[in-house]
Amino acid sequence: MLFVSLFGFFAEGYAQENITFQKPSSEILALAAYQRPPVIRMSPNKKWVLSMYRPTYKTLDELGQEELRLAGLRINAKAGISSTETYYDNLRLKSVDGGQEYTVRGLPAQALIANVGYSSDSKKIAFTHTSTQGLSLWVIDVESRTAKQLTDYVLNAVLTAPYTWVRNSNELLISKRPTVSKSLIDHSKDLPQGPVVSTSDGNISQLRTYQDLLKNPQDEQDFETLATSELFWINLNGEERKFLSAGMYTQSSLSPDEKYVLVSQLKKPFSYLVGYNSFPQETFVYSIDGALVKKVNETPLLEIMPKGFSSVRAGKRSLAWRLDKPANLYFVEALDGGDANKESTFRDELFVWNFPFDGAPKSIMKIQDRFSSVVWGNDNYALVSSQWYDTRNVKTFLLNPTTGHNQVITDRNRQDVYSDPGNIFRDKNSFGVYTMYINKDRAYFVGDGFTKEGEFPFIDEFNLKTLKKNRLYVAKASDLQERIAQVIDITKGDILISLQSATQYPNFYQKNIKTGKQVAVTNIENPFKTLEKVHKEVLNYTRNDGVALSGTLYLPANYDKNEKLPLLIWAYPREYKDKNTAGQSTANPKEFTFPSYGSFIYWVSKGYAVLDNAAFPIVGEGQQEPNDTFIPQLVANAEAAINAVDKLGYIDRKRVAVGGHSYGAFMTAHLLSNSNLFAAGIARSGAYNRTLTPFGFQSEQRNFWDDPQLYMTMSPFMSADRMKTPMLLVHGAADNNPGTFTLQTERYFQALKNLGAPVRMVILPRESHGYAAKENIFHLLWEQDQFLEKYLKAKK
Repeated sequence: MLFVSLFGFFAEGYAQENITFQKPSSEILALAAYQRPPVIRMSPNKKWVLSMYRPTYKTLDELGQEELRLAGLRINAKAGISSTETYYDNLRLKSVDGGQEYTVRGLPAQALIANVGYSSDSKKIAFTHTSTQGLSLWVIDVESRTAKQLTDYVLNAVLTAPYTWVRNSNELLISKRPTVSKSLIDHSKDLPQGPVVSTSDGNISQLRTYQDLLKNPQDEQDFETLATSELFWINLNGEERKFLSAGMYTQSSLSPDEKYVLVSQLKKPFSYLVGYNSFPQETFVYSIDGALVKKVNETPLLEIMPKGFSSVRAGKRSLAWRLDKPANLYFVEALDGGDANKESTFRDELFVWNFPFDGAPKSIMKIQDRFSSVVWGNDNYALVSSQWYDTRNVKTFLLNPTTGHNQVITDRNRQDVYSDPGNIFRDKNSFGVYTMYINKDRAYFVGDGFTKEGEFPFIDEFNLKTLKKNRLYVAKASDLQERIAQVIDITKGDILISLQSATQYPNFYQKNIKTGKQVAVTNIENPFKTLEKVHKEVLNYTRNDGVALSGTLYLPANYDKNEKLPLLIWAYPREYKDKNTAGQSTANPKEFTFPSYGSFIYWVSKGYAVLDNAAFPIVGEGQQEPNDTFIPQLVANAEAAINAVDKLGYIDRKRVAVGGHSYGAFMTAHLLSNSNLFAAGIARSGAYNRTLTPFGFQSEQRNFWDDPQLYMTMSPFMSADRMKTPMLLVHGAADNNPGTFTLQTERYFQALKNLGAPVRMVILPRESHGYAAKENIFHLLWEQDQFLEKYLKAKK
């Protein structure tokens, strides 16, 4: 198999190569060829643990399966599921009390398992299996640990989940391909019937750049064919009864009392400017026998959006069931028409709408900022969250849904991790759905517990009448990092935790917070034994303007600290509105060291010092925007990181490389063009010309015409003539991320090459924004290894 379109990186000239895939050095290959540990999922009754195994990597052949790219989706048209789906190939069951782990019998041969879900009573587990025939539904009986096929290969998972468990655990609502449907168009025989015409009516619309959109009437027909499904009820014997006829369904949600279903479906006209989420939709409530109760919403095509991240769609949004009532709805409407630029005392209004929806919806709360979420409890208590993007401010209100009375219980910067109150604990209510757990006017918050001193997860009891908190539990400091995975029984004090260290893989334990007793649930070994003696520490240091920074420093095993090492820095810039939150750290030396292609950690095995996840905050306080001083802050971050490691006496300052992915690649290009700090750089899947993303990027809300100079300054492409440092550019040939078109790297390479920069470009075939195929990842590691050996190790 050939690896095409590789370009040489020689200062003396330009060369193009056609080479086969390569594998990295033995040290890196030993780490990269690990066996991926299972994903763990606990049953609703907290008695079973499901271990889901999947291959470490996909294959290039998997990425090459036929797909259609339509309306913002990448679709496996043969199977009726996303072509980017990641599959499991084995399932095992184990009791939470530490008993034997059992293999599930009867799984399909060459299993491609996805959409795994327990029934409400925990006695069954459903999953889908993908094959060349299509998508089928299977069910596991937990007691016998045996799987059986429930449907033929007829499911449709293009727009929505292929099934939903009914909470009686005896039935499921499934989405099937229509019995009669149009065939997909053979595009090899396309004959255009006319031009594609787009028209603007003069309204301002700040739309960002999207990929995989519809392009012509043939695409429209194919999308409609693939998106259309029929809805059926099916019991555990495989007996079906029809619920709704063919439609482009995007959701089908059962009411808490399971007597009604909230159904949304797409309508025409489609758009060539936005993805399917912005197409017209209608939402209905049906009884479970398919009788229409009420049309409850209609949203038009959304091709025009007011400027600003805090702008939203006008009309009803966030329409869903109120989970503490049998069959009532709630929704939000923007009081400012969705335009964040309009002056408005209140931005959003929260409504409840009682069954059968004949009366007017009832307003229960007006919100000064944008509605974010609601967690229902009962007639007296609900939690409502709001946010405002520009300020990063988030508030949580305790709301009485009956009277509308509300009061703020938290008001904080969402980036202030040290003040994070945690997440409200939810448990099953009388309908069998998860709502805020309330016990005698008390609720409970479970938090990560990040502090200046480290990470100390906690559980707080919150008095809903006095608004006072009582800390029930906090993890103690030890050599192992404890994290709370799940609350099993809050009244008994039973929780599920994980314990890990830099060399001990995270394993799960059932623990009682009252007695401290714990029982092992899993026993997964460290798949990276060769890193056990690697030195790891969190390095804290300060930028020249006083902003606190941090990064995780790795040094080779048995390093005697006499030799000066080459240093690799991996980073990703993040925007903040104040220096205090920018200086907070969640880096943890007790976190398990999990190397992947997404960092430089592999190279500690080859004698490099590595500063991973180095903090690169970009701060814009008050009226100043972060990007106003992006480049000076970027360089200051890099200089502070190098100074901090150099102060310890470990590194050779002349042999430092920097790397990043996506926005980190953008960062790398700027650092090489605007500083002399680095000997080399690796930039993967980045965007380098901001005029190609003219309506904003990352957190930038100004468009190109608001501030042309900003966009020019923020484009490494514009300073390509200053880039003389060796750089490795990597990009997936099928990048689907908005703004990071593969063209960004190709054009940047052409500019650098023509200006005489020492640059090498690698286009990984069939890869999207993140890389998945084993062949590509191993070759990427080889490319990076060859590059670093040449430009860092060789310059000793």
